Amino acid sequence: MISRDSRAALPGRSAGTAGWRAILAAGMGLSGLTTAAVLVHGYHPAVEDAEIYLPAIRRLLNPGLYPHDAVFFSAQTKLSLFPQLIALSIRASHIPFDWALFFWHAVSIFLLLGGCWRIAGLCLSNRRAQWFGVALVASLLTMPVAGTALYIMDQYLCARSLSTAASVWSVARFLDRKWRSGLLWLLCTFAIHPLMAAFVVAYLAIWFLVSRAARLHVGRNAAMFLALPATDAYRQAVGTRSYLFLSNWRWHEWLGALAPLAILWWLSRMARKSGATTFEILARSLAIFGLLFLCAGVFLGFTHASPGWARLQPMRSLLLVYIIMLLLGGGLLEQFVFRRRIWLSGTLLLVTALAMFYAQRQQFPSTPHIEGPWRTATNDWVGGFQWVRDHTPPDSYFALNPGFMTMPGEDEHGFRALAERSRLADIVKDPGAVTIAPSLAESWQAQVEGLEGWQNFQRSDFSRLRQRFGVNWVVLEQPGRSGLDCPFQNRSLLVCRVPNGD
Repeated sequence: MISRDSRAALPGRSAGTAGWRAILAAGMGLSGLTTAAVLVHGYHPAVEDAEIYLPAIRRLLNPGLYPHDAVFFSAQTKLSLFPQLIALSIRASHIPFDWALFFWHAVSIFLLLGGCWRIAGLCLSNRRAQWFGVALVASLLTMPVAGTALYIMDQYLCARSLSTAASVWSVARFLDRKWRSGLLWLLCTFAIHPLMAAFVVAYLAIWFLVSRAARLHVGRNAAMFLALPATDAYRQAVGTRSYLFLSNWRWHEWLGALAPLAILWWLSRMARKSGATTFEILARSLAIFGLLFLCAGVFLGFTHASPGWARLQPMRSLLLVYIIMLLLGGGLLEQFVFRRRIWLSGTLLLVTALAMFYAQRQQFPSTPHIEGPWRTATNDWVGGFQWVRDHTPPDSYFALNPGFMTMPGEDEHGFRALAERSRLADIVKDPGAVTIAPSLAESWQAQVEGLEGWQNFQRSDFSRLRQRFGVNWVVLEQPGRSGLDCPFQNRSLLVCRVPNGD
């Protein structure tokens, strides 16, 4: 049944040796699920948003790096202590950089699943249901969260990895009325990712009101609109992030936003009938929380509010909604539908895991599924970027195709993250920095416009880039260009020096 007494459901509350054995068993179970999650979802330390976070960490360890373009990642990391935390752990432990990233990635998954386990213990009395809910979350870590450009957990280490885990633990501790530890986890979330922490605070406020049976009056409260400059360059950068505006959403994204809220409301009604107060309040407050931010997203998306509002990204609130919906929904599915039929539970977990594995192989087809620190790079782009790291001066300034991360075979690997060198702005990741720091808009626009027609660039065009921006190296796709000195090449790309003049 659904847990009526949340405190009695937690193994950690057993006294003496039995309690420690239960905690040890839980730790072993969570470790096994963490290992399985990595095997299913893969590990790609330098893809996607790692192009933002890894350079920030590397620059803390070596301030001489990125002399030309640090603003494009510092704008997004300056309010977070995440880079400092990872850099400090590397300095203190002397663990190689790549191994430290892998370690923290595994820790973030373990912590997330541990927080889910605590919440499941508070809401479900059936141990099998608790573990099935946690296992379902583990099997769906790379499930997209509708309209947010987020996964539940990325395939690499970033600030969201640890902030998501800390958020779930904060909710778990507040649910258990452990106010001090809950506040500590919340402060950790703020230190790592202030925006995600703001969502947790909003949810906890709603949870507190619902738990006190207070009425929520969602009226016409005066809101502080962000009066940010909306230059043409800024609008152009924000326009690359279509998911920020709900008016651009497709039907499946609307379904992905509305369905979890309906499911949570239904779960709360079931919990009320069973007398499970903790479960009911958790599910009901999450449904209200999600609905409020959905309304905020609708307002911003359809009223053409200032683009500065895009920085708030209200639909990222769905991340917490998805995690707890899967956890509680999976637990009830096991408890009331599958019951003791282990083959049904196992089949569902196997199917979801295989589907996620297949999706990841389709997303990174030219890269090993697990790019562990023990492996040699086999992706041509990764190999080229690593050559740049090992054979060019730290103050080198590179130019690449502005859409290089989306090119066939590149598999979304970041140049800054792997090469440890500066480059001109791109149209994939750097617009995100502009949405955070509008002052970068003109610089970003000028660099991107300077790279227009890249596919047809010749020696004179590269010389122009050197005169205008100071670029002295380029990374080109095969077959390259004539008249350039290219000390490195493989099947996919070349690394070439830029001539001083025609």
